[in-house]
Amino acid sequence: AVRKIAAAIRAAPGRAGMIVRGKAARADALAIAGQISTGSDVRLFGEVLIARMQRGRGRVAPTRIPYPVDAAMAVLSDVDVLILVGAKEPVAFFAYPGKPGRLVREGCEVLTLAAHGDDLHAALEALRDELGIKPSQHKVLAAAFPDEATPNGKLTEDAVALSVARKLPADAIVCDEAVTSARRFFALSAFAAPHDYMMGTGGSIGGGIPMATGAAIACPDRKVVNLEADGSGMYTVQGLWTQAREKLDVVTIVFSNRTYAILHGEMKNVGVGAIGENARRMLDLDHPSLDWVSLAKGMGVEAARADTCERFDALLDSALSRRGPFLIEAVL
Repeated sequence: AVRKIAAAIRAAPGRAGMIVRGKAARADALAIAGQISTGSDVRLFGEVLIARMQRGRGRVAPTRIPYPVDAAMAVLSDVDVLILVGAKEPVAFFAYPGKPGRLVREGCEVLTLAAHGDDLHAALEALRDELGIKPSQHKVLAAAFPDEATPNGKLTEDAVALSVARKLPADAIVCDEAVTSARRFFALSAFAAPHDYMMGTGGSIGGGIPMATGAAIACPDRKVVNLEADGSGMYTVQGLWTQAREKLDVVTIVFSNRTYAILHGEMKNVGVGAIGENARRMLDLDHPSLDWVSLAKGMGVEAARADTCERFDALLDSALSRRGPFLIEAVL
């Protein structure tokens, strides 16, 4: 398989891609993948839903394949050879009317270098050697943040993502279940301090708070930051009580847009235009509006609300500087 894949890469200069998953998405394996990328002009990708990837400055930063079908197909449109390392061929999450299930274009050759459970690190090393790339080969690493003004005024999703990425402490664990609200964070996380990035991969919602709780129990010496959608958080809000009881070092940031935005999007994806009032009420969280500060305090977690960039920055600084659970309701 290694020789076949190396030959396929050579035959498609600049038009080969590689998806890394599992232990191939850890920093040491990513470094080898990065050498293959720069040495043989291979584009690196992460899956649509990433179980765990080590990100941040000084690390190789794969591009995440987008969730929307059209965007994913656009990203992969010029890939002639797709190499899987611990991953499976990317497909659409749902069957959408008039849209293909496969995300790679017709004619793209999909090759498996190593499957889940194989020694992914060794497989990447073998491919690097077969391609004649030296272990000293330069690799492109994420560096400083792009020059971007600090947001001010009304709080937005992008402002939250930028603030968290800039302030994230080294060796933190990010548990991302913000769904539609923090899509920009993953790209920005390449420039943040080195950290582990995790998200749910099964398609259900409600896993963010338990994931953050488990991460904090497993790694009590590391700060955990949970990016949480308000609708998803309501499925397992009782996890906040566990965080208070166990004094876990978790900062929960609730993106309070008072709607299941992902479900509104999926309705459009299946061809539903305008929806009726009763259907809309099933997808919104505004009658009555949720009060996350009260919910958190009722379970023993200190909490505060922010609706401006300045207030959010101040609360995040405070939450990151102390130990123990803290919740910020980011009103959008």
